[in-house]
Amino acid sequence: MNFISRVKQISFGTDGWRGILAEDFNFANVRLVARSIGMYILKNGLAAQGVVVGYDNRFFSDRFAAEIAGVLAGQGIAVRIMEGATPTPVVAYAIKHYNAGGGIMLTASHNPPEYNGIKFIPDYAGPALPHITAKIEDNIKALADAPEKNSGDRQALIEKVNPYAGYARHITALVDVPAIEKAGLKVIVDPMHGAGVGYLENLLMHGGATVTAIHNHSDPFFGGGLPEPTDKSLGQLKEKVVNCRAHLGLALDGDGDRFGLIDSNGQFITPNQFLPILLFHLYSRRGLRGPVARTVATTHLLDQIAEQFDQQTIETPVGFKYICQCLTERGAVLGGEESGGLSMQGHVPEKDGVLAGLLAAEIVAVHNQSLSSLMEQVAEKFGSLYSERLDVNTTPQEKDRVLRLLQNLKPTTLGKRRITGGTTVDGVKFLLDDGAWVLVRASGTEPLFRIYVEAGTPEDVKEIQGDMKALLAI
Repeated sequence: MNFISRVKQISFGTDGWRGILAEDFNFANVRLVARSIGMYILKNGLAAQGVVVGYDNRFFSDRFAAEIAGVLAGQGIAVRIMEGATPTPVVAYAIKHYNAGGGIMLTASHNPPEYNGIKFIPDYAGPALPHITAKIEDNIKALADAPEKNSGDRQALIEKVNPYAGYARHITALVDVPAIEKAGLKVIVDPMHGAGVGYLENLLMHGGATVTAIHNHSDPFFGGGLPEPTDKSLGQLKEKVVNCRAHLGLALDGDGDRFGLIDSNGQFITPNQFLPILLFHLYSRRGLRGPVARTVATTHLLDQIAEQFDQQTIETPVGFKYICQCLTERGAVLGGEESGGLSMQGHVPEKDGVLAGLLAAEIVAVHNQSLSSLMEQVAEKFGSLYSERLDVNTTPQEKDRVLRLLQNLKPTTLGKRRITGGTTVDGVKFLLDDGAWVLVRASGTEPLFRIYVEAGTPEDVKEIQGDMKALLAI
């Protein structure tokens, strides 16, 4: 692979750099990225604090992590490397725990098994903001042809660590563990063969719950599926919850930062359905106060709940890095996104599927009701909203045409609905006169558009999707 093609392939997207194993994600490129991150650490005076390195259960993740540790140590940077596969939020916690200058996580999250990836987590323990990843990308270009330097004994600067005990103390302090113990919850856990194996199981069992786990061993093939906790992928968890008469089913994605929830009746509870339940619980039962942060594609039911408690809603572009800013700089009590990421006040500003699962268990225990029952109660208080994302594939030429159209698109109506407002904070979003909204975002890597719609009924959602497709002629 020549210099030009290699550098073009290494870019940090919404959540780090990802690539196909042995094609672009190889040892040479991993070392180059590690050197570039090391340069960022050195330039920003963080070398004395060291770097935390973690990895998931994917092919060669442990080997890549060891290689990164060696490269950083060769730059004179102390490294704490995880003893075994560790969820992304736990690596983020370790940065704070060890007062590190940052962290590197080897993971491709919920991508297929042939992928791996690298996330850089800065010293504030949340996703790297664009100006930080831009500096790392500049370093990649600068170092691509430069020989690697070795400052001395690498092994003397590398220490293996296991932050589980500290993370367990921290996370259980954020959750009403006595309520879980008192309720005698029965929970089925599905870590989907990912880095979260053992985390929810152990924390819930120590909290007094009866736990059964499935897919709770390392498998780089993820059982032949994707490690993504969606309605479609959690069929076995649904079946187990119903057959065992469990109160709850909890799932994690490949690196443990996203969550999936199954109610006692086998129903998949979407993030857009759970986040309002959680926010109402935090405001009404916990007595917490502060704004709620959500991405532009996430349910507006959060806005209505926040308004009821005289609290602000902060809308951000898609990407948890923007939620992170709201948690650290604007006092948000909760930050969430429709794709299954959340964090809360008092926690690291990184999305955490383990925390989400424990909070779901707390809610069921405290209210002594199922999530679907609580969802109905929230709907009675604040109204019903139905959300759906529609992916529309196009050709590259069609994608360019639609992008040009969206730049100057200023309609006053959409079908029979009047457009009352909108935003271009991330894609093009129209607010409609009946309280519905529609957002169109283009994929950054594929000839594809995502149409997000939220409306009062499923029929309204379908109608608005059709109207939007007609407007764009796709």
